[in-house]
Amino acid sequence: MRKPILIAIPLSLLLAGCLSNTRPAAPVATAVPAAVTAPAADDNLNAVAWSQTAVERDLIYRQTYHAAALQLDRALADPGWEALASGERKTAVVDPSKTAVILDVDETALDNSPYQAQLIANGTHYDEFTWSQWCREEKATAVPGAVEFARLAADRGVTVFYLSNRASDLAEATLDNLRKRDFPIAEGEQVFLGLGTVVSGCEQNGSEKGCRRELISRNYRVLLQVGDQIGDLVDVLANTPAGRQQAVAPYLDWIGERWFVLPNPTYGSWEPALFNNDWSQPAAVRRRAKLDALRLE
Repeated sequence: MRKPILIAIPLSLLLAGCLSNTRPAAPVATAVPAAVTAPAADDNLNAVAWSQTAVERDLIYRQTYHAAALQLDRALADPGWEALASGERKTAVVDPSKTAVILDVDETALDNSPYQAQLIANGTHYDEFTWSQWCREEKATAVPGAVEFARLAADRGVTVFYLSNRASDLAEATLDNLRKRDFPIAEGEQVFLGLGTVVSGCEQNGSEKGCRRELISRNYRVLLQVGDQIGDLVDVLANTPAGRQQAVAPYLDWIGERWFVLPNPTYGSWEPALFNNDWSQPAAVRRRAKLDALRLE
């Protein structure tokens, strides 16, 4: 009965010796990655990401332009059809067969979301120099459905006007960009009407487009208008949330019939309406005003 005991003692000593000689393995040195440089937080990130990646956005554009196309023949057949807000036509229609549709350019015909994405990636903000540079590169692509609608209108004998708040000195670059994307450009007609276009007999109100719409109406019957801002459709006298509602209130029946509105969460006059149109305020103050505008119930 003692033999097993004599055997067990050496084994226990052996195990103890093995354990006492065991040491933790030295950690393997690993290279520490360089700090990842990320752009500063930007309120526009989700809006631009949605504009560039959400299939719902593309479908809304196609849906809107498809609806506009369905109204085109109806508008052509009715010589009394008009898509200008009350008071914008100063002269009677001379020839009802001379017809036009009005498209805004940015985020209505052309997609400038890469410019917005560049601002986010670089941690910068909109300025006229970088915007002009982007426009002159002529890289903007067509938004879904826009080319098909514009070409349908042109095939029906309707002149397509591109009414934009791009500066008028960007006309050549803008028209070249539109041509590259296969938009119809009528020959012998000033179809791009940018900011700074002089309209005789009409007093320009800031960047509002009423005078330029009136200029078109002097020779054409306007059938439809498409834009991503309500200012693309009617002048806004007071750019406040209430003033914007008031501007469109008389024309709600025209939405989806004569006026077609596209979504733009990345920029627009809706934003400064929340902070009294005062861009000189610090960014934190403007952001606080936007937070205060949120409805919690």
